Amino acid sequence: MKRLLWIASAMLLSLSVQANVLSPDQLLERIRSEKNTEEQLMQEREQHFLQARNQQARLLAQAKKALAEQESRAAALKSTFTANEQELADQEQLLKQQVGDLGELFAVVRQSAGDLAGQWRSSLLNVQFPQRIEQLERLSKGRVLPNAAQVESFWLTVLEDMTATGRVERVAAPVIGVDGQRQTQDILRVGPFSAYNDQAFLTFSEGDNAYRALPKQPSGLGQVKNWIASSDAVGLIPVDPTRGSLVEQLQRQPSLIDRLKQGGLVGWVIVALGLFGFALAAWRMFGLMQVIRSVREQMRNLSQPNSNNPLGRVLSVLGPNPQLSDLETLELKLDEAVMLEVPQLEKGQGLLKLLAAVAPLLGLLGTVTGMIITFQAITQSGGGDSRLMADGISQALVTTVEGLVVAIPLLFLHSVLSARSKMVVQLLEQQCVGLLALHMSGKKRSE
Repeated sequence: MKRLLWIASAMLLSLSVQANVLSPDQLLERIRSEKNTEEQLMQEREQHFLQARNQQARLLAQAKKALAEQESRAAALKSTFTANEQELADQEQLLKQQVGDLGELFAVVRQSAGDLAGQWRSSLLNVQFPQRIEQLERLSKGRVLPNAAQVESFWLTVLEDMTATGRVERVAAPVIGVDGQRQTQDILRVGPFSAYNDQAFLTFSEGDNAYRALPKQPSGLGQVKNWIASSDAVGLIPVDPTRGSLVEQLQRQPSLIDRLKQGGLVGWVIVALGLFGFALAAWRMFGLMQVIRSVREQMRNLSQPNSNNPLGRVLSVLGPNPQLSDLETLELKLDEAVMLEVPQLEKGQGLLKLLAAVAPLLGLLGTVTGMIITFQAITQSGGGDSRLMADGISQALVTTVEGLVVAIPLLFLHSVLSARSKMVVQLLEQQCVGLLALHMSGKKRSE
């Protein structure tokens, strides 16, 4: 207390110094006034605190009440959630029981739809049923189980295809000709197997959703034209049972010129030698036929030898009056004359035999060359792309076939020519022996 008095005295002293002069009564009054002001402020603060405490108490009570309500609601919701979970589990179990084998059925439906989509992708019936491939793909690739309507639609699609497979009908459909022009034409369709118009066999073009005329037409188009023009219900028409596979293979089948091109340089050499050999054989065959004809004509008139045939030239050596006293010398002269005729008769046969022997060797050369190309392609590509090996294999096989095709006929022709020439030589020898015997008997040739 004394300390406070000292502090108050010091403050009064400082105030008195600052205010120059304050009386004790003024100073006391001033202190009382400040004290009252301070007490009033403290009371106001206390009142404000009490009011705030009461407000917080009311808010706390309200919060507790709301919490109780939310806890009660949470308990009710939890109970409802537990009941719903139990009901959901019961429903799932019931669903599994009800579905049963339907899951396997839907899997079979998906697989069947995928298989049919692959089989029907190039079907001739797609022009009449353009949406069925998309429908089948959507059914096969679906991530959810198909419903009953989708399964029924799938069954109807299969039924439509079965019905159309057994029908032969004429329909109007777009057709793309060989020139690329698209026109709507009347066509004849035999199920999903074959389609024709009055000019060509038709196939299905998937990208254009139309029929397309084949650039290479198989045989039997005349029967189709006759059946289309006829009013008879029964007739013979060609049908592709493979649903277009045979016709497509026909388009990929190379022609004779394509085969020759596949043989390469070696193949062309074999063809050139073959043509030369055939021309040589034909020339010699024609020459031997003329020789045989002239020899037979000479045989009818032995008394007048003609130098245009081998028999006449041999008879000229013998003469009209041969010297039979030196029979051995005469026989040697006749043998010499016959031997002089042999090279002329066998002209070209050696070359022909050589060509027949060289042709298969050149074919073997082409085979080896083609296999080398094939092995190089396998080394570079690893054997993954068969098209890289096709050229080499084709060259190998084609040259071998060309060599055999050339060699076999040339060998046959060589045998025929050799037999003809030997026949002429044998005929000359027979005539010489017969003429000697005739002169030794003292008879004339005309006899």
